[in-house]
Amino acid sequence: MNKTVAVIGLGLIGGSLALELKKRFGWTIFGVDASAENAKKALELGIIDEISDFSVVKTVDVVVIAIPVNSAPQLALEVLDTIKDDALVFDVGSTKENICKNVVKHSKRVNFVAVHPIAGTEFSGPEAAIYNLFDGKVNIICDKGLSSEESVNKTLAIFDGLNMRTIFMDSKEHDKHIAYVSHLSHISSFMLGKTVLEIEKDEKNIFDMAGSGFESTVRLAKSSPKMWSPIFVGNKKNVLTSLDGFIKNLQEFKEMIENEDTGGLQNAMSETNYIKEVLNGIKK
Repeated sequence: MNKTVAVIGLGLIGGSLALELKKRFGWTIFGVDASAENAKKALELGIIDEISDFSVVKTVDVVVIAIPVNSAPQLALEVLDTIKDDALVFDVGSTKENICKNVVKHSKRVNFVAVHPIAGTEFSGPEAAIYNLFDGKVNIICDKGLSSEESVNKTLAIFDGLNMRTIFMDSKEHDKHIAYVSHLSHISSFMLGKTVLEIEKDEKNIFDMAGSGFESTVRLAKSSPKMWSPIFVGNKKNVLTSLDGFIKNLQEFKEMIENEDTGGLQNAMSETNYIKEVLNGIKK
């Protein structure tokens, strides 16, 4: 059956989802975006079938919320107030506790599924939307028990169709763990880039000396500040805890260098080499 979908937020994730839902399911995609320019670009690129406004929410079968996480909780309430009784609503933000708390008492909470597809690039906007972004990646559904079985099954069918492996988590636990494996890595990338730019006033030196290691480490520093600053603030408690641990390790590493503690440096790095085993397990 050809379903109708409203994708609210036509950036990397929302746009890539729209592309896949058109290609793999043949569904009709209505695009909603606060930026008229983004909506126009998404239509020109064939990401969506039609530009619409919020009113389309009351007629469609599926609503995808793909906007910054500071705005998503309120929008989720407005969407649930408007949808058909049998419509599915899911968000794709990288923090889940706030949005889940905000909708928990809504009469149509069962229509909502809190989703986090672990996929992305450092690029943003409709132009960043690509096919196959989600293939082979992990999808997380949070607070499954608060959604109806029908809503969860509909969501699983979508992400199974995108060739993703879905796992289930508590929203609070999700935000705790994602602070370490995603949010902290973005902060370290941004701040490494900032530090190098502050020290190397002559940009030519950076380009001449930068190798693949530097390039891969600062890749995430090209990510959208408008998207990531609300994420850091929205997950403040967990991000600060992860930063405390990171800063502690940096300070200890600095002290070992100051003390010319070669053995200590080697031990610290050798112990960290275990990350290879962790990453190999993730890839499997």
